[in-house]
Amino acid sequence: MAKGLFPRAWVKKSFYFQARISFVRVKYLFLTWLTVLVGSWVIYVQYSAYTELCRGHECKNAICDKYRKGIIDGSACSSLCDKETLYMSRCLSTLPNNQVYTGSWGDHDGIIRCKLGEVVHYELGEEPEPRREAPVFDKPTRGTSVEKFREMVFNHLKSKLGEQANLASLVSQILSIADGNKDGRVSLPEARSTWALLQMDEVLLGYLLQDRGHTPRLLGYCGDLYMTERVAYRPLYGLSLPWPLVSWVPSGVQRTMDQWFTPSWPRKAKISMGLLELVEDIFHGTYGSFLICDLAAAHFGYTDRHELRLTNTRAVVPEAEFRRTMRALRCETDADCVYGVDCRTSCDVPEKRCREEPVQPNLAKACSTLKDYLLRGAPSGMREELERQLYACMALKGNAGQMNMEHSLILNNLKALLWRQISHTKDS
Repeated sequence: MAKGLFPRAWVKKSFYFQARISFVRVKYLFLTWLTVLVGSWVIYVQYSAYTELCRGHECKNAICDKYRKGIIDGSACSSLCDKETLYMSRCLSTLPNNQVYTGSWGDHDGIIRCKLGEVVHYELGEEPEPRREAPVFDKPTRGTSVEKFREMVFNHLKSKLGEQANLASLVSQILSIADGNKDGRVSLPEARSTWALLQMDEVLLGYLLQDRGHTPRLLGYCGDLYMTERVAYRPLYGLSLPWPLVSWVPSGVQRTMDQWFTPSWPRKAKISMGLLELVEDIFHGTYGSFLICDLAAAHFGYTDRHELRLTNTRAVVPEAEFRRTMRALRCETDADCVYGVDCRTSCDVPEKRCREEPVQPNLAKACSTLKDYLLRGAPSGMREELERQLYACMALKGNAGQMNMEHSLILNNLKALLWRQISHTKDS
């Protein structure tokens, strides 16, 4: 009897074992299929986003087409379209109509920027609308003299920068750049390219600040495509995560990681002095005063010699333009009186208009940006004094009495404190 039961129990056990094996196989097969499905979907979404964002070939084709038709010309046109010694490499674009690429031009490595028409979305089954073209190069018109073009440029700069004593000198500098082939005259296609560039505030402001070494130098242009020097290290601190990972890493983890990836303290001090000097130069500078309306670390970088560079001049606005914009802005509370990310004024509630005076000057915002950056790893002998000066700087108000004197005093004290610490090191 026992002998008869043994084979039956063995068969029953073997059956359950095989069933379990089959269940595990099905489970893993399902998980593998699910992984492949999700992975394929993620790759498709990322590829679709990439193809929409990265349209450098369209940009080059549009620019070169206008160049060959004689509509535009510039210092980089021949290299881009004829010799093909200027070419785009890695896509850095974050907006479809604002193309950004790393690039090379002979011995120069740089950043290439180009404007494109908007991408028009449509539902499946609908006829796609034609792509909205970027503005055509229709100014100056045929027959415009050089003197008339000079007047156009002068009036444009005056509208952007306000009344400045040295605008005529700036116009002459711009006309010198407009002569892309250096033949001693500005042709109509060169004038059209220059005019298109001047319509982009980031190009104008970048040029105004490059003489003091605060922004990457303009290397060349063709139409509204232009190339600037490449900044070796960016952002100012932390890691520049690949765009597919940005949304997956929590902001708290990103801030912690940012503190890990910074240069040595003497080098951080030198970079910080560069930011303080930028603030000093745009406070009643050569071409008026400017406000920095977004002091995020992502808008700054530094060179191999640890010299600060402002890499996104869209964050800068002439004070005259800022005041003009705020005067026209209606408000209910102070929260309505914001320009850009963090340029704020107060609300005149009875008049329901924003006031012109910025609440916080550039220096106070710069010190807020530098506080954690400088205090981490600061020498113990000067940490307490550095912290005291940074907090005094952060407390500056735009409408405080004796603003100019207080601003200069705090700025000079901070620079002197940092310089004493690094003047004897090789990083100075």
